[in-house]
Amino acid sequence: MRRPPKSVRGLEDLGRVRLSKHFFLREFLHSEIGNLHGLSNIPERPDLAIARGRALCETLLDPLHDTFGKVFVRSGYRAPALNAFGNDKGHSCAANDWHLECHIWDSPDRPVAGACVVLPWFSDRYDRGRDWRDLAWWLYDHIPFSEIYVFPKLCAFNIAWRPEPRRRIDSYIAPKGCLLRPGGLPPEPLEDRQRRYADFPEFRAPDPPQTH
Repeated sequence: MRRPPKSVRGLEDLGRVRLSKHFFLREFLHSEIGNLHGLSNIPERPDLAIARGRALCETLLDPLHDTFGKVFVRSGYRAPALNAFGNDKGHSCAANDWHLECHIWDSPDRPVAGACVVLPWFSDRYDRGRDWRDLAWWLYDHIPFSEIYVFPKLCAFNIAWRPEPRRRIDSYIAPKGCLLRPGGLPPEPLEDRQRRYADFPEFRAPDPPQTH
């Protein structure tokens, strides 16, 4: 059982853990809140964070990388104390117990792992007026996410893995609110959704899970 690191060498070793073909744990541990306020962002239960982080990366983020190229991680793992601080200070962190909170990967009673990411390929097109729903419906039709939540800056979005995906889509970009609720049907038929993203790169299906 891996314990939280207590030394620089131990934290370096934790950061070198490879979560998937394209991602290492270290890039998910960066935190502006932690850097500015001197707060630790180290998993309390590293083995749990690693297992869920691998599911997130292998299932959701690797196929995005293989299809669109670079996936820029804006915010990944958040330690419970750091996330609670960010929520209390109004730093765009959801409450630890909010049902859509996805950044605390190592909660013993909530199996979830999520990250806020940007796809530069789509962000460039969004800046020129592309509808965020084109990307949302592509994600819905190709990636087994649990929830996505889309933000105005760079068309960044939270994307969450859960063992049983909820398939929910929300946005802070107009039309704001919930585009699709768990258990609901898309308001647009498949043919209309496909026309939205007809010019997207060819989908690259995820590789079979690696043996760790």
